[in-house]
Amino acid sequence: MTTPTTNWPSLRVSDWTPTRETLHMWTQIVGKIRMAHAPLINHWWQVTLYVSPRGLTTSAIPHLTGVFEIEFDLLGHRLEVRSSTGGVGGFPLRPMPVAEFYARTLDVLARLGIEAPIRPHPNEVDPAIPFAEDHEHASYDGEAATLFWRQLLQANRVIGEFRSHFVGKVSPVHFFWGAMDLACTRFSGRTAPPHPGGAPNCGDWVMVEGYSRELSSCGFWPGGGEEGAFYSYAYPAPDGLAEQPIGPDGAYFSTEFQQFLLPYEVARAAPDPDRAVAEFLRTTYEAPADLARWDRAALEDDPRRWHRAPAPADR
Repeated sequence: MTTPTTNWPSLRVSDWTPTRETLHMWTQIVGKIRMAHAPLINHWWQVTLYVSPRGLTTSAIPHLTGVFEIEFDLLGHRLEVRSSTGGVGGFPLRPMPVAEFYARTLDVLARLGIEAPIRPHPNEVDPAIPFAEDHEHASYDGEAATLFWRQLLQANRVIGEFRSHFVGKVSPVHFFWGAMDLACTRFSGRTAPPHPGGAPNCGDWVMVEGYSRELSSCGFWPGGGEEGAFYSYAYPAPDGLAEQPIGPDGAYFSTEFQQFLLPYEVARAAPDPDRAVAEFLRTTYEAPADLARWDRAALEDDPRRWHRAPAPADR
């Protein structure tokens, strides 16, 4: 039997930092392979990974006249590559340097006839050790990786329900390997001032594309709390945003990160974790949307609206 406590697992960031840092580099390699083959979609939506029933997946990546997929199986602890040609490949996930993971991934792809013309350096981290030279990050705690995936499962589910209330332009719930966070972004429909950039080892033009439209973004990342944190921010941030009341108890505006945070451990310990996270997502969206005068009546709707439709016999 599952309970809110077992559904929302505890995983202290400090207990799996070496594995987290290694897995971060591994996801960057796989994400860059997707980016090399997929055409640009606004705000870099074509580069992300997605929560799957077993871990994280690229979903279908275009290649020649077919597709292929790369998945981190964080239950079976394997990297799996599947091609529409029928080819399959992969290898076990275990403690290994980033350099070895990079070489083995390229080898699997080569055996399937798939090229991987990527820039072989990580982004949004400092120092940015080239993948082929990174022997520093070499940890893999399978139990911790599975717990992280289970955290992502809950975050993906609750954020997905929150997403369903918005009928304007909104991103999928997807995993950005640059900062290693699960994110979902709503847009007002208006343009935004050029983003100043500043992310380490990442061209400013990347951020200019990502933040080219006025937005409110939320998500989950393995930082900002003892067990990670849910976050929410707006770009551009309207005046007075930090002073706006939000919920639930335990959520706050971080001056360090310039965004609202709800520590994961606060949500996990709540009587109803789903409700606590939903309140955080709703209130931290409403605050900037109201301050910036978004047309909320046009952008939002009830996802159960068709449940109110009359039955065929009543029409």
